[in-house]
Amino acid sequence: MRESLRKFLLFVLLHACSIWVLQAQEYKNEFGIQSDNDAYLWYGQDRYYTNGFFISYRHAPDQSKFRTRKLEKVVYSFSIGQQMYTPFSGFVPERELQDRPFAGYLFGRGQVNFLYKNEQVLKVGLSLGTVGPNSFAREAQNLLHNTIGLYSTSGWDDQIGNSPAFNLHSAYAALIYRRSNDSFDLSLESHLDLGTTFTGMGAGLLFRIGDINQFFHSAYHQARVGHNGNIKAATEREFYFYAKPQLHYVAYDATIQGSFFVDNSPVTFAVRPLVFEQKIGVNYSSRRFSLDYSLTFRSKELQSPARQHQFGTISSSYRF
Repeated sequence: MRESLRKFLLFVLLHACSIWVLQAQEYKNEFGIQSDNDAYLWYGQDRYYTNGFFISYRHAPDQSKFRTRKLEKVVYSFSIGQQMYTPFSGFVPERELQDRPFAGYLFGRGQVNFLYKNEQVLKVGLSLGTVGPNSFAREAQNLLHNTIGLYSTSGWDDQIGNSPAFNLHSAYAALIYRRSNDSFDLSLESHLDLGTTFTGMGAGLLFRIGDINQFFHSAYHQARVGHNGNIKAATEREFYFYAKPQLHYVAYDATIQGSFFVDNSPVTFAVRPLVFEQKIGVNYSSRRFSLDYSLTFRSKELQSPARQHQFGTISSSYRF
């Protein structure tokens, strides 16, 4: 009887310790910064989607309140961002030479990420903001250029006019294949956007190679946060390279076509409905920090003399 009691108490102690160790490795909150810029290609390009800046906060509530046989984790995400677009240069005062409209987009977004045990991911979100002078893109680009000693801009008087921005976002991902030693995987990626700024959809494939985690623990899906998690991460530190070829169908883009409501933009163009995008990058994530660098290459986006475009993205996050 005593021996059985000792074994039972030992089992309870070991189980409690394992839970404590698992929970001690979790951080419920994450603060992130992302910067997009074509200067990150390091050869002096400054055109089209020329700059983007985003600040985000993510929180993982107590997973035991959401956990089902299928669902592993829920993550709430809140972000603010600004994007700016120019023709082939930020200095094009002649309206007839502008091969893409000057445009700015300022928004706030709330999103919920559902991460499933079978490594499917569903993300749904809502963005509210503005396109046009109220986005302060002109002021932001002038401030940036003055700060780092670049040329003066000209042409923003012809930018896309003010328009309210309301957008619904959804994305879905599903694991197709993973090597048994967790060094390579292949997954489906898709998205759908509906709203007054961007409307369209896309689908592609994601390839990752290196030290990778399950989707519900991976930095790629902003899932390094957790609270009372059930399944242990495959690796404490992620370090992997990734590639994502994707085809987009573009139904509407207010930064190219102007306001969804009124014709208040002096320079607009029609969009090209099919746009191919290739993204390649590298990610490193420890328990507290993540750092990501990627390059995005896009085919022509509008029906004008504008060419295909490329830009880089640098993002980092801190968990607490």
